[in-house]
Amino acid sequence: MVVSADTAPIGTLIRAARKHNGWSQPRLGRELGAAEGKGAAGPGRDQVSRWELGGRVPTYWLPYLIKVLELRPPPADDSSPTGPKDPAPGDTVDSVIELSRRDVVDRRGFVAASSAYALAALGLPDPESLLRRVRLKSGGKVRVGRGEVAAVLQMTRSLGDAAAELGGGHARHLAVRYLHEDVSAWLDGTWTEAVGRDLFAATSQLVHLAGWMAQDEGNQDAAQQYYAHSFRLASEAGDAELAATALRGLAVQAIDLGFRATAVRIAEDCVNHAKNLDDPRAVAYYQATLANAAALDGDRPTATRSLATSQTSIERATGTPSDSWASHYSIGRWAHEAGMILARLGDHASAQDHLHHALDIHGLDRRRTRAIVLADLGTVRLRQDDVDGALTAWNDFLDCADGIRSVKVQDAVHDMRARLYRLRDIPGVEELDERASALE
Repeated sequence: MVVSADTAPIGTLIRAARKHNGWSQPRLGRELGAAEGKGAAGPGRDQVSRWELGGRVPTYWLPYLIKVLELRPPPADDSSPTGPKDPAPGDTVDSVIELSRRDVVDRRGFVAASSAYALAALGLPDPESLLRRVRLKSGGKVRVGRGEVAAVLQMTRSLGDAAAELGGGHARHLAVRYLHEDVSAWLDGTWTEAVGRDLFAATSQLVHLAGWMAQDEGNQDAAQQYYAHSFRLASEAGDAELAATALRGLAVQAIDLGFRATAVRIAEDCVNHAKNLDDPRAVAYYQATLANAAALDGDRPTATRSLATSQTSIERATGTPSDSWASHYSIGRWAHEAGMILARLGDHASAQDHLHHALDIHGLDRRRTRAIVLADLGTVRLRQDDVDGALTAWNDFLDCADGIRSVKVQDAVHDMRARLYRLRDIPGVEELDERASALE
């Protein structure tokens, strides 16, 4: 973890490190109190929350935060205040191997997620990387064939299914260790050009999954680097859909972090990468991302236009999805995303209709996804002054959320409790808040 005024806001770093340790905000306060040596009380939940949201800088508590969260300055080879200008210079395979090694050995060794770093990913691919390895690699390395490629795809599917159900915090270490201990040897092995392209594409999906799991775990730094490497692998494999999907990951992260202009820039590049694709699911996937970024940026015309294009595309989607990430974009997932874009644009009635469609008509059955939609539905209902409807949705959300390890679910719990505070005199709210507190 990096602590520097020139890398990322201190609140972002505190929150990421706290989540990495699996601590609640009150637990962090108690740890700080113990480190101070004046009792275990320490700062309260509200004070920690203000730090994380950027409302206050923890001047007095900073030395203790560095101690208990093991924050540290950038390593010597990343001495630039904003981290390395190129997220992954040099050979792609060597860079992926080093990334997985660093994640296994020392998760704190990542540079902080930033807007500039995300944009730097757009210039990463080396089109000669794969062909150069075909020419130079011979003898002494493991020989790789279609069986190894199939293994990477199967493992990615299995780990992805578990993460979609239970959250990215479950078994991320398995995905990273598989990449580090098995797939790295194959990437550094010998293969034909055709096998190499398939291997790069399959590894791109695994690396993307590692990024998604890291992001869902709250480790934005690692997620950003995995997405950049996924984009690089996909581009060098010549797979436009996987490249666009990796860019979407970076764009969604920029949206979540509030990097508005960067989110729009990367979402536009994502759509451009996909302009020659025939799969309407993929087109819907990327156009919805651009609509989301534009809505965040206050660009209503672009948001409305892209959302309409996304809807037209998803309604054309037929047949069985292929193995790619984008091809699994269902109309239920689209309805959820569209609903939240409409809520961002201020159309809460349409937003509620879309969220109901996602839950009741299109049957989102992944527990993590269903929980997030229910939490969002509660918030949208509250904005329409439907307090009873909000409480019902939030009760259903808590039923779904138990046992899920996802920062999005944890954030939803925290947001819900903050909204419940002003409803505290309503019957049933105190009980709902107590249930929620057990999940923080």
